Amino acid sequence: MRQLLLATRNAHKTREFAQILGAEFDMRDLSSEPETAPVEETGVTFAENAILKAVAISKQFPALVVADDSGLEVDALAGAPGIYSARYAGARASDAENVAKLLVELARCDASSWAARFRCVLALARDGKVLGTFEGAVEGTIVRTPRGTGGFGYDPVFRPTGSTQTFAELSSAEKNRISHRARAIQSLRAALLA
Repeated sequence: MRQLLLATRNAHKTREFAQILGAEFDMRDLSSEPETAPVEETGVTFAENAILKAVAISKQFPALVVADDSGLEVDALAGAPGIYSARYAGARASDAENVAKLLVELARCDASSWAARFRCVLALARDGKVLGTFEGAVEGTIVRTPRGTGGFGYDPVFRPTGSTQTFAELSSAEKNRISHRARAIQSLRAALLA
């Protein structure tokens, strides 16, 4: 069994990784390492932030480390919230507050231009060295009213292309088949098992 340390304390992400990677991998995250300081995300792209986190955490632990940076890009908002997705409404904003701010901003825009995508970049590192990056994206649109109780973040307002349901209305298995994170994780999985 291959061991991976996920550079996050986000239980939702850890669960998604474990479900998608499967039984060949033993996943743990930083929730079991409370003394580990958060890594400041000073990059200007998802890739830069993922690399910053993976490298910093891999210098502290003798393990393969995977870091994720992901978010929502909305065309009508020139790609916002982008790398600021988790803190769009402020540093300590809840998912609901971020979604509310997004919908307020989009209310000022033409509804026909609410095209969006979720993007994810993973960085794999060991001993402070980047071993690779893996990217996934899924296209869709933003819906006017949040729908569904599953998922997290912007899932209640993101409807992937080809679906009538938002990410929050899909089962975990359905979402894990098509999501941006699933696509990036599948690429990572293929590389690790090669």
